[in-house]
Amino acid sequence: MRGSIATGLRALALCALGLSAVAAGAQPLAGGAEPGGVAFREVWAYLMRGEERFLGAGLPITDLCLFSAEINAYGELVGVPPAASVSSFPGRKHLVVAEIGSYSLTHFCLDPAFPIRAALVDAIVAAAEPFDGVQIDFEAIPVRDRDNFVTFLGQLKAGLGPRILSVAVPARLSAAGDALGYARLAAVADRIVVMAYDEHWSTSEPGPVASMDWCRSVAAYARSVVPVDRLVMGLPFYGRAWGDRRTNRALKYSAVEELIAEKGIGVFFRESGIPRVRYQETVNVDVYYDDAESLLERMRLYRDSGVRAVAFWRLGQEDPAVWKGVGRD
Repeated sequence: MRGSIATGLRALALCALGLSAVAAGAQPLAGGAEPGGVAFREVWAYLMRGEERFLGAGLPITDLCLFSAEINAYGELVGVPPAASVSSFPGRKHLVVAEIGSYSLTHFCLDPAFPIRAALVDAIVAAAEPFDGVQIDFEAIPVRDRDNFVTFLGQLKAGLGPRILSVAVPARLSAAGDALGYARLAAVADRIVVMAYDEHWSTSEPGPVASMDWCRSVAAYARSVVPVDRLVMGLPFYGRAWGDRRTNRALKYSAVEELIAEKGIGVFFRESGIPRVRYQETVNVDVYYDDAESLLERMRLYRDSGVRAVAFWRLGQEDPAVWKGVGRD
């Protein structure tokens, strides 16, 4: 029942968007978008390896980022997804190389004092052969390696030749928080993809993954330091849920006794000699997510700020109706 109501409301919202655009004299957008949509010069989208079924025919995507190759504990490139898996895609294909968790591994890969770096660059260049570009998504870069990261990208760009080098960077609101330096990276890379999401995350207070005001501020800073022809603003297709109670925890024996008394637990079990009790807890859950209407509003926000390229994380997570509103210049 809830799904039917949501579908009806979505249809009404999109209809209203289309009617208002027609009333204003809007014309259909290039790339198949309906009146009331938003057009961009470039439309990037991420696709997880093994989820090729989500790459529908006719989507207005110019650049497809195949996620992802990784770096193992020895600094070696592993798990390169085959470009052949998306051979039917008519646009540019990018290999994503991701390392998002280990500061120490990233340091050894970036510092030219270690032989790992040169070997890694050579491996990425070789793996890029069937692709049109490479995207570096390093999310655990020590601040002391900020200069090493720039020279690493320069070395990689030299090896890639005409292929596009893009870099995924976290959202920042000002130069004070921009430790890596958007402008420094943009001087080396062909595209800077700003991951404008996770304003709120799994362990933060509940809130939107990317609120409109926050996105406006992120875009304003990015536009001030990155040339418009190199800037790509990322949008989330996913949402998050938060409960007001977190029941997973370690308990000492006295705390278990207090819990049993508080909840009035009268039934006890033993499993292989280990005591166990069970009780019910009421949890209120807040869910923040994006539908086609909110995604289109965020895209208009970016377009109005001068952004000419967007990137969606990630295919398979979206409200399918959003594609009706996305066009290409």
